[in-house]
Amino acid sequence: MTIGQKIALLRANSGLSQEQLADKIAVSRQSVSKWEMDQSLPQIDKVLQLCELFKISTDELLHDKISICNDSEAKGNKYFGTDGFRGEANLNLTSMQAYKVGRFLGWYYSSTLSGQTNTGYRPRIVIGKDTRRSSYMLEYSIVAGITASGADAYMLHVTTTPSVSYVTRQDEFDCGIMITASHNPFYDNGIKVINRYGEKLDDTTTALIEAYLDGNLNALGFSGSDLPLAHRERIGCIVDYVAGRNRYVGYLISLASHSYKNLKIGLDCANGASWSIANAVFGALGAQTTVIGAEPDGLNVNNNCGSTHIENLCRLVKEKHLDLGFAFDGDADRCIAVDENGNIVDGDLILYILGKRLKNRGILNDNTIVATIMSNSGLLASLEKEGIKCVQTTVGDRFVYECMQQNDYCLGGEQSGHIILKKYATTGDGLLTAIMIAEELCENKTTLSALAEPVKLYPQFMINVRVKDKQAALNDEAVLAALADVEKLINTKGRVLLRQSGTEPVIRIMVEAETEELCKEYANQIANVVIERGHKVD
Repeated sequence: MTIGQKIALLRANSGLSQEQLADKIAVSRQSVSKWEMDQSLPQIDKVLQLCELFKISTDELLHDKISICNDSEAKGNKYFGTDGFRGEANLNLTSMQAYKVGRFLGWYYSSTLSGQTNTGYRPRIVIGKDTRRSSYMLEYSIVAGITASGADAYMLHVTTTPSVSYVTRQDEFDCGIMITASHNPFYDNGIKVINRYGEKLDDTTTALIEAYLDGNLNALGFSGSDLPLAHRERIGCIVDYVAGRNRYVGYLISLASHSYKNLKIGLDCANGASWSIANAVFGALGAQTTVIGAEPDGLNVNNNCGSTHIENLCRLVKEKHLDLGFAFDGDADRCIAVDENGNIVDGDLILYILGKRLKNRGILNDNTIVATIMSNSGLLASLEKEGIKCVQTTVGDRFVYECMQQNDYCLGGEQSGHIILKKYATTGDGLLTAIMIAEELCENKTTLSALAEPVKLYPQFMINVRVKDKQAALNDEAVLAALADVEKLINTKGRVLLRQSGTEPVIRIMVEAETEELCKEYANQIANVVIERGHKVD
């Protein structure tokens, strides 16, 4: 049973509503709701209050180490997961569906935005894409839908997800769209929709998009056979907006306060959206750059390169005797670093480095950062030694950001390299993260290995298994029994986590244990049962 399920059961048995429980421990009702849905975890002071209220020990509440998590916040979503509408191009995500997403957004903002119905208001929607071959097909389909519904489409062309977020917010667009499947292989693609504040679109509007995709116009309060088309002068315009992307590059450069002329930096752009931007930024700051993964052909994004294949950058840094390296994913909202010795500095270590940086400057609100349940236990122990608290949420950068927003925290992120610095951005930004790390090196006149050295990570191993049905695999009694067996073997010396991906047909098995060998043995023990039960896709 998860912590959230326990809280819900204890509350119900005590005859309390969510509002009443929230009032007793001085939090919002939304916080209680998110705990019970396993979208976030209570802070330690709230854990103590809950234990006192329900007359249980902290062990009883917290030390059930088997965790089964769902990455999708809206569990009933048919198309949109934690990171947009994603699937294999022309199989699970077609150009017709992309057209309908554009049709809906053009109509929605034309007819409902700020109560401006029938005022002739023409919405402005900005669009970017990564380097996948299918991104062009989907881009043109979305643009056709937007303009057919009477909105204007501003095209950034190939650019990063964080740049679309920045431009949407800074230039006051009604919404933004990024066409990408992030770290997925080239044949997958996706549609991320961003609100006017540069944040991921709310679930209510997402549900309306899904209703339209399924032809349920009644859910939109519309009685016709389809959404109305714009006519004559109301048909939308298409605007080349590469200037917006260039302004984002200028913004990144402006955030640096040091020259990087003494830094030799390796960059792995994953043959993705950052292929031209990353070198432009670090070159302008004076760094001596060596770039790989910057020859996109539409089919090689994330292919043996980028943040998901960090070994290439590790080798490059060592062979070229570079000071450090940065690897990005397909849409550059992630960053994984490599120190001067070729060792990986993942999102957990980056959170530690930047958390200390902000704390030392007195600008780490409540001396707290936000991570996810996937973060290594060694990170939490190391942060505690520095007087930094860590709040953990379920997996997904949107949940990290929501927790940051609700509590006014300024730093959060994921082990995978999504790092959110709220002062500068509303989403994970790989290039921004890289700049802040380089700034810390310059200010302290030190190495990346020295900055990361205090963190002692526990052995951790994860297996991804592609399955036919994620929920069926997670609910299989034999899989759950294997999970329980591993938990008994680990006892209190580690943890095991089984969850489904919100972006791929994959379940993830993560084990922390005393040794790397035990981690692999226990993870494979569960994975073998998943395979034996016939869930794996051949």
